Amino acid sequence: MIRFALAATALVLGFSAVMAQSDPIAERKATMKMIGGATGLGAKIAKGEEAFDAAKVQGIFKTYVDSGKKMETLFPDSSKTGDTTAGPKIWEDQAGFKALQVKFESDAAAAATAATDLASFRTAFGTVTKNCAACHETYRIKK
Repeated sequence: MIRFALAATALVLGFSAVMAQSDPIAERKATMKMIGGATGLGAKIAKGEEAFDAAKVQGIFKTYVDSGKKMETLFPDSSKTGDTTAGPKIWEDQAGFKALQVKFESDAAAAATAATDLASFRTAFGTVTKNCAACHETYRIKK
């Protein structure tokens, strides 16, 4: 039974990797929409438009961490062109780009621990979303 479960897990992970590589631009867009949704909810909580809810807050930061890890695989050389706003600097400065992704994930993981009430959420959320702005400013094509 354990062998079957491990084999099934390996197949699912392998299939996911193949799917991401088959259309990384679409996968990036979907992942960014998830991040955008989490950010929209976080902004409402930070502004007091939505009540602070620890479970929702944890969900926001979990989305950030999971999406950050996923994004690391979604910028193969084959996805430099197409319907994308990913800037060429991503491929020119892979080390800098990856460093920002690691910082985003790390800050999001730390924020999940630090955000215990509205005040601490606002601080943690601001720290994490500054990473978004830094990456978009440097590595995204302006529309």
